[in-house]
Amino acid sequence: MSLLVVGLSHRSAPVSVLERAALHVDAQVKLLQDTVAAEPATEAAVLATCNRIELYADVDKFHAGVAELSTLLAQHSGVGLDELTPYLYVHYEDRAVHHLFSVACGLDSMVVGEGQILGQIKDSLARAQELHTAGRLLNDLFQQALRVGKRAHSETGIDRAGQSLVTFGLEQLASGTAVGDWALGKKALVIGAGSMSSLAAATLARAGVSEVVIANRTAERAERLAEILNESGESDVVARAVPMDSVPDELTRADVVVSCTGATGLVLTAEAVASAVQGVDAGRGWVAQLGAGEVPPAPTRAAPGGTSARGLAERQSAGPATDENCPLDLAPVPSTAGFSVLGEAAVAGMAASELEQHAAWVDNAPRPQGAVALVDPLAEADAIAALAATAALIGRVPERRKPEPVAEIPRPAPSLFLLDLAMPRDIDAAVHRLAGVRLVDIESLAEASADAPMAADVDQVRRIVADEVAAFGAALRAAHITPTVVALRTMAADVVAGEIARLDGRLPGLDDKQRGEITQTVRRVVDKLLHAPTVRVKQLAAEPGGAGYADALRTLFDLDPETVAAVSRAEDSTTDEEGRGSA
Repeated sequence: MSLLVVGLSHRSAPVSVLERAALHVDAQVKLLQDTVAAEPATEAAVLATCNRIELYADVDKFHAGVAELSTLLAQHSGVGLDELTPYLYVHYEDRAVHHLFSVACGLDSMVVGEGQILGQIKDSLARAQELHTAGRLLNDLFQQALRVGKRAHSETGIDRAGQSLVTFGLEQLASGTAVGDWALGKKALVIGAGSMSSLAAATLARAGVSEVVIANRTAERAERLAEILNESGESDVVARAVPMDSVPDELTRADVVVSCTGATGLVLTAEAVASAVQGVDAGRGWVAQLGAGEVPPAPTRAAPGGTSARGLAERQSAGPATDENCPLDLAPVPSTAGFSVLGEAAVAGMAASELEQHAAWVDNAPRPQGAVALVDPLAEADAIAALAATAALIGRVPERRKPEPVAEIPRPAPSLFLLDLAMPRDIDAAVHRLAGVRLVDIESLAEASADAPMAADVDQVRRIVADEVAAFGAALRAAHITPTVVALRTMAADVVAGEIARLDGRLPGLDDKQRGEITQTVRRVVDKLLHAPTVRVKQLAAEPGGAGYADALRTLFDLDPETVAAVSRAEDSTTDEEGRGSA
């Protein structure tokens, strides 16, 4: 049997595909059960996090195993096999071991060096043990991966290279400001009470927020988390738990929102967030699947500079924008429907390319709903003539000037910060387009982490992984021959017992002392004859390609395959019991 892993992660697939392929707990259970029921696999474990989905299995055929595991992943994720296949990666035997050890050390994480993955690996092993889908191989593999991950964090400075996904997300929200300075005095809303949400709540409390509100489907878990925060003594934060149907109301009071739930649909729509920011009917966009409740109109959130977000929205929709803040400093011109870039260029006597920056500003400025650009040539000519007449009336033709570079249209400073750590996402991606709101989600974290520097300790961790992979492979190959050696010694012991029994029949006059001496002598002879070959074959089996020595040993001594298999089953049963006890 051989180790095989088939999966996809943030390194191989876009977040949109990962989001669709995400497996909830029930789907993971069914996937494990179906995998071990399939012909190529005898053991299975699933590692599913916010940025990876991996299926580990012990298979007897490589190609059949890859085909079966890929098909099962597609079936249970709901993503078609043809669409999923380009994003899948496959690791086999030593490469599969190397991959899991690297994952355990945080080398393959979105944030290099983060330690949360160890808890997720432990949970994956516990689930496989509970369902009895983890046998000797996967028990040994995952337990050793946990030890390797702990060794990497204790013997190196990999923690300096990485951080939790929560901390990294908060740093992105702070946009270069120290998280402690940015979070000081803010009110936080945490949606969910799982491990990631709990870490977010604790991190925000240490960062200096004044209040943490926890909303969760299971009220007891939210209350317990709030109690822990209030009793921790690490900060002066006030924590309280609320039911999920209070989220729309709490959203109007919060400055920072962190969401990480197991919901299969959106927890916060763009309409809910816009309503909270503008202070109108905050519950209108709330998703009913999480328990909608009617709430009164919420107070208006103040936008930066003392202007309410509602006022900002009204200004944006009041009518065509003037030339204020235009990069070309063009004087305002009375509005005439249908004015185009070509029309302005014709009146100004300039090439249209010279007005590119002005055009970009005009095209991206807010417009009233229903505004339609003219495309009819005759109507365009009328618009140019109208613009020429207006310019003649004002008595000024726009001066020729080289456009100044401008990065983008200025947006108001955010007044609401959202961090979405769920997969699939909890918060509608359309929130990115809302003024006064900053959203950081898994997709934006993936983009930001691509440029994150890696610490020098990463090289040391890679050496640890390489050494541990070699040691695990040697131990695995040596263990592969152990049942054959045990079967050989069992056969030799049976031969000795049979010959002693025959001796008793031929020499019935032997006393117990004599019989004992003869028995010990025969056993010592057999042990000495078998010692050197069995020790040597274990050494050879630990080397790459050493699996063939077990076959040679079985052939040379004509060992019964069923005897060897019985020894293997007995050892696997013992290992499973030990593994379940230590998980």
